[in-house]
Amino acid sequence: MTGKDWLSSRRAEVAADRILDAAGELFANQHVSSVGMNDIARAAGCSRATLYRYFENREALHTAYVHREAYRLHEQMTELVNGIPDPRERLLAGLGASMQLVRESPALSSWFATADSPIGAEMAEQSEVIQALTSGFLLSLRPDDPDAVHRRARWLVRVLTSLLIFPGRDAEDERAMLEEFVVPLLCPNEAGSPSKPR
Repeated sequence: MTGKDWLSSRRAEVAADRILDAAGELFANQHVSSVGMNDIARAAGCSRATLYRYFENREALHTAYVHREAYRLHEQMTELVNGIPDPRERLLAGLGASMQLVRESPALSSWFATADSPIGAEMAEQSEVIQALTSGFLLSLRPDDPDAVHRRARWLVRVLTSLLIFPGRDAEDERAMLEEFVVPLLCPNEAGSPSKPR
């Protein structure tokens, strides 16, 4: 018999999710850097000691929150673009959808606010999860050398971060930039030469 507390890992997961949900609500209403651990514990309805049992510090909580949201966002984006057969169009649609999903989420968009240092840029650059999800998306478009894909994924994360912090004039302007500069590099046409934007 495995012991009485066989549900303990599930309980821990539910408790951590509740804390991250409370943090997300706070992030939606104020800049991420101004949200403290006391605020999160109060919003989650738990003590500071309980909060620190699940997240050793604010950086660990930020990382867990970003990774959870990155998985969720990646799943939504993948569902939106799965039916697009052309890899170049799927790439373009995926990039646009990813930025739109971040911007539509008050909790996520606050990470890229320029009033303070945009904490989302640093998190995106350092997150192995975001890099892996981006690499996986690029590999789904066409097979390639994993090291090259990893370098391209790091660059792509920086491009998208830049656009989230300094957006184009509108969605069409951003799409044109992505189509002209990003798509040809990440997903060249069959002849290997960049195609002209529409």
